[in-house]
Amino acid sequence: MPQREDRASSSSGSSSSGSDNEARKASKSKASPEDRRKRRHSNSPDNHGRRKAADERRAPRDTRPMVPAQDPQEMARARGKTNTEPEMLFTRAGGAYIPPARLKAMQAQIQDKSGKAFQRMAWQSLKKSINGFINKVNIPNIQSIVIELLGVNLVRGRGLFARSCMKAQAASTTFTHVYAALVSIVNTKFPQLGELILKRLVLQFRKCYRRNDKQTCLNSAKFIAHLVNQQVAHEVVALEVMTLLLEKASDDSVEVAIAFLKECGMYLSEVSPRGLHAIFERLRSILHEGEVEKRSQYMIEVMFAIRKDGFKDHPAVLEGLDLVEESDQITHLIALDEEINPETGLDVFKFDPDYQANEDRYKEIKAEILGDSSDDEDGDDEDSDDDDDDDDEAVSAKRVAHGHDSEPEAKIAKSGQ
Repeated sequence: MPQREDRASSSSGSSSSGSDNEARKASKSKASPEDRRKRRHSNSPDNHGRRKAADERRAPRDTRPMVPAQDPQEMARARGKTNTEPEMLFTRAGGAYIPPARLKAMQAQIQDKSGKAFQRMAWQSLKKSINGFINKVNIPNIQSIVIELLGVNLVRGRGLFARSCMKAQAASTTFTHVYAALVSIVNTKFPQLGELILKRLVLQFRKCYRRNDKQTCLNSAKFIAHLVNQQVAHEVVALEVMTLLLEKASDDSVEVAIAFLKECGMYLSEVSPRGLHAIFERLRSILHEGEVEKRSQYMIEVMFAIRKDGFKDHPAVLEGLDLVEESDQITHLIALDEEINPETGLDVFKFDPDYQANEDRYKEIKAEILGDSSDDEDGDDEDSDDDDDDDDEAVSAKRVAHGHDSEPEAKIAKSGQ
């Protein structure tokens, strides 16, 4: 009997331990993995030692104010490794912006007028002047803006002028006709500028056409169309653009072609009616064959209606922008398939060893274009009236717009800027 009782007690004990193990397993299975990880992490002896070591290593909180990092150039001068002072145009700002008054004061402090520092400051001033003139040009003040533009060295800043015109036109395409008129006036005196802008526009149009960049391609096409209207670009350029766009017709290419044809269709109907007829025949075949979607087909139908009305709602040159005589204009022909050098090196500063001589040459060119009255304005401002100044400005504008002065191309080539 005692043996049976021991066996019973041992069996009861094993059954109770088994039930406890099962309950423990059930509770573990019900707990989430995150809770089990936290339980193991908090109960481990290593965790207690880790917390104690972290508390010992933790330093008291630093309540001192934060001090900005020192300039490396100042630290180098403090150590005696350099004694040169930092220049404003070469500092961390990179010459991004210097107020005009401060820039003039810095130029006045420089003794060497042909040094690199002075030329860089003059380049920054030239860049700001050209950008400012182009940004504020419109139909009423275009003649005065042209006179102010010719007052700065456009031969040296021809890359800046081309870049600023293209950038302004891309930002506000509704003023494309104004920028084209500005380029046409400047082109009569400096044909290199008109040719440079046309080269860059044709190159940009080709690249955007290959990349399927419709918006940039549309902006470039509009600018080219208005240069054709102003006779800066030859009408062959417009026909080549239309042929390229309609050769493999798609919805985007038809849209760009229609927008291009609206801008220069009236001028093409006057100078090249056969070429315009061939373009409309190609549009007719695209419409009948159904190569494009309904939206593009509707645009083609609207274009035929515009042609029937004689492009009366889309004039080639707006009133007030026909400022150049046809005999004075210089037309450039740039083929779409030829190699084009955009001359991007003209957009950046380069040191000119013959800086003062080139500046004197441009002053002579400016005097021939604007007349001697522009040189005497500074000495006679106090004695002259406002009406006389307005009359002189109007006379100078007419001289510039209608090209009554001698052409300065030979002197520009000699200057070599």
